[in-house]
Amino acid sequence: MSSSSSSTADLLARRRRLLAPTYGLFYEEPVHITRASGVWMYGPDGRAYLDVYNNVPVVGHCHPQVVEALAHQAALLNTHTRYLTEKPLELAERLLATFPSELATAIFTCTGSESNDLAIRVSKVATGGTGVIISEWAYHGTTETLAGMSPSSGMGRLGTHVYTVPAPIDQESASQFASRVQACIETMRAAGVKPAALLVDTIFSSDGVSADPPGYLAAAAEHVRAAGGLLIADEVQPGFGRTGHSMWGFQRHGVVPDLVTMGKPMGNGHPVSALIARPEVIAEFARQTRYFNTFGGNTVACAVALAVLDIIEQEQLITNAREIGAQLRRGLQELASRHPTLGAIRGAGLFIGAQITTGKAETTRIVNALRQRGVLIGSAGRNGDVLKIRPPLVFKQEHVDQLLGTLAQVL
Repeated sequence: MSSSSSSTADLLARRRRLLAPTYGLFYEEPVHITRASGVWMYGPDGRAYLDVYNNVPVVGHCHPQVVEALAHQAALLNTHTRYLTEKPLELAERLLATFPSELATAIFTCTGSESNDLAIRVSKVATGGTGVIISEWAYHGTTETLAGMSPSSGMGRLGTHVYTVPAPIDQESASQFASRVQACIETMRAAGVKPAALLVDTIFSSDGVSADPPGYLAAAAEHVRAAGGLLIADEVQPGFGRTGHSMWGFQRHGVVPDLVTMGKPMGNGHPVSALIARPEVIAEFARQTRYFNTFGGNTVACAVALAVLDIIEQEQLITNAREIGAQLRRGLQELASRHPTLGAIRGAGLFIGAQITTGKAETTRIVNALRQRGVLIGSAGRNGDVLKIRPPLVFKQEHVDQLLGTLAQVL
């Protein structure tokens, strides 16, 4: 056994001894990572792995501009929002400038789970309702409330007054999405439950990835609002330009949500997140309660998030997501024409779901075979039969070629 494999085995044994069994690892043979840069992650032996899965380092692993911003601000000041500082205001201005004018106020948190949890709290106060509609295989976070709204996590039963609708995974189900939301509202009414919100990941990533046709969210939002509820757009995964259309996934659908949440990519790996809202929706919540988050909006987190916004603009990463994503989808569709195992290719920009027609076991085999060949990818969908592709937005043509070539070998 080599020294690197020995250290990996030792690390795995220590992990099993020290960490609770609630933790999991990717792949049948876990990957030991010691450093990362751009779209690459490296093992202790120096082996490079192409990262085709992690949406967290949206501008690339360890981007030097992010690292510099973090170190500079940490050496200058790191404090919370109960002192008067410039960074949270600068970040709020920069973020809000990417949204429709109706969305004009920000609250900073640390994680997407915190943002989604707060959005649910706000929606219940603003509407007086308690019912929440989600998709059937959604994931929205780890708090007790959100565990009951995250069927894909396996965290337990649906929460009280939580209702599900089938995700709009294909053209047929997308055309029926609004009517299914309306039917869900009628079921609520029959049970004496007033709707508070429709909470959706705007690319339905855990359900198997859905992007088309653009616009199907608008009619669903009309039904929810007519019933007194709100639309919450969960942008933790599709946000920050990943869809290649605009900064936020909901913008592809021609709809303005009432609340928008974001998380992981906002700090490129540093814990920072936010809730963006219509001011009138926040007003009643603010009258009834205060919300303070010690680390939400701290000056270091804000400096990091500002660097991420700078890089997305400077390196034209939304355009890159659109162009490179289109090339990747064309390549996957060409592979699908030659390999019946590969089915429908869904998605937008650099967020793609590739259906595996032969089920979960074959999807698992493909994921692990790619890992053995140096390509890290994940899976999604209720049946675990969708390849989930969402690399850092600095992905280039040579990376597309490596992914497609390796996938062709595995297929």
